[in-house]
Amino acid sequence: MAPAMANPLLSDRVARSTKVPSSHVRAVGDRPDLANVDHESGASIPLIDLKQLEGPGRRRVVEAIGSACENDGFFMVTNHGIPEAVVEGMLSVAREFFHLPESERLKCYSDDPKKAVRLSTSFNVRTEKVSNWRDFLRLHCYPLESFVDQWPSNPPAFRQVVGTYSTEARALALRLLEAISESLGLDRGHMVKAMGRHAQHMAVNYYPPCPQPELTYGLPGHKDPNALTLLLTDGVSGLQVQRDDRWVAVNPVPNALVINIGDQLQALSNDRYRSVNHRVIVNSESERISVPTFYCPSPDTVVAPADALVDDAHPRAYRPFTYQEYYEEFWKMGLQSASCLDRFRRID
Repeated sequence: MAPAMANPLLSDRVARSTKVPSSHVRAVGDRPDLANVDHESGASIPLIDLKQLEGPGRRRVVEAIGSACENDGFFMVTNHGIPEAVVEGMLSVAREFFHLPESERLKCYSDDPKKAVRLSTSFNVRTEKVSNWRDFLRLHCYPLESFVDQWPSNPPAFRQVVGTYSTEARALALRLLEAISESLGLDRGHMVKAMGRHAQHMAVNYYPPCPQPELTYGLPGHKDPNALTLLLTDGVSGLQVQRDDRWVAVNPVPNALVINIGDQLQALSNDRYRSVNHRVIVNSESERISVPTFYCPSPDTVVAPADALVDDAHPRAYRPFTYQEYYEEFWKMGLQSASCLDRFRRID
């Protein structure tokens, strides 16, 4: 789709700018307050070594994952099984894509959030009142053969490199879902089965250097609508998680991925596990690239917890709903700190 305006992408509009455009400036009470962020490593999210997940130490790893899901909603994993060359290839081809000439990148441009493959900016330019300091390429990834031919063909290695990474990320997501099932006292395969035919999306995010990072966000506070998010970053800080009404910086760890619980796992766990508010801030020094993989139920999946997770102490928290119904409601709301899940909560 041809863009309706010249330079629709943020990175092309602000390449030599010394001020944040008014379209991206947040109201005074809605700015990041960068001085009031906890950067201490002890306050950050748990770091879990997955080396023993398939070995004799599995129970200990599963318990650590369960504790992180219950208390933090976020954790980092090392020894996750995705080869370093695959990770480096993904980051390299992502950077190469966003450094292509504008005319080449815009072949993928669309402001239609329903498209399976699209390059766009901010979050939803059709509805939001203030824009975010981000360009992104959105890709549907599963089943891979259904979408890969729609992906960008430039850089030439893009489809092969990203396809390999997305396949590895899916394998890790399935292993984590099995561990999460076990941590809840369920059969190992329960969460995998509970998500129906499955879906997988990827966002390749590009955050340009920002001349006034105190005025805007890469993404404002929000909770993820999917089940499980696996985040790959280039080592530049930006992600922050809300804990006890305070923002905590997630400091990058070499060779680690960041994992967070989305709204669907909160519903499937009957509120045992938490989808947590998080945001992205930007900086004036360097660009930042991140690649979140969003693992989801298939659109027709009815999301409901296992009977074993419902009892007198834990009554059913939500009415049953399809993921399609939920996702449409999420897009109507846009990025808000308020949880879309509350719209599906049972009222007895």
